[in-house]
Amino acid sequence: MYRICFVCSGNICRSPMAEVVLRARLVDEGLDTGIVVDSAGTGGWHAGEPADPRAVAALNAAGYPAGPGDHTARQFDASWFDECDLVIALDRGHHRELTRLAPDRVAAEKVRLLRAFGDIGPVAASGAELDVPDPYYGDDEGFADCLDIIETALPGLLKTVRERTGAVG
Repeated sequence: MYRICFVCSGNICRSPMAEVVLRARLVDEGLDTGIVVDSAGTGGWHAGEPADPRAVAALNAAGYPAGPGDHTARQFDASWFDECDLVIALDRGHHRELTRLAPDRVAAEKVRLLRAFGDIGPVAASGAELDVPDPYYGDDEGFADCLDIIETALPGLLKTVRERTGAVG
């Protein structure tokens, strides 16, 4: 099994959206056997809650199968580094937190930024282009924009998954 975990702040917006999109793409490309995809948050304040209804609505509007009860938020635990092959942070803050949480260098090297897989052109010195903006405090359009950004990174992520697993699809 090859295991991927997406991580955002509370695990109710960005990371569950990325989880649903990658699962759908893996199915579309015949790569869903042997690859486990899940998500978590760096914080536990939403643990036990479903995905934000606006995230579910954005996914459904784009044709992804997602229901209000399909997801339960949880907090990432350092012990999961042993289980995960790739831990994908949705922004630089999550990346820093996960790297600090990693028990060793090998675990820390599993942490990657989602947008680092995408073609975002030249990156400014701030690195802000590598963040998937948090739509939580915004309107519905912010969730649609978040989904667009996630989708843009998926071809590069799928390429990496194929390379690391030897999968053909």
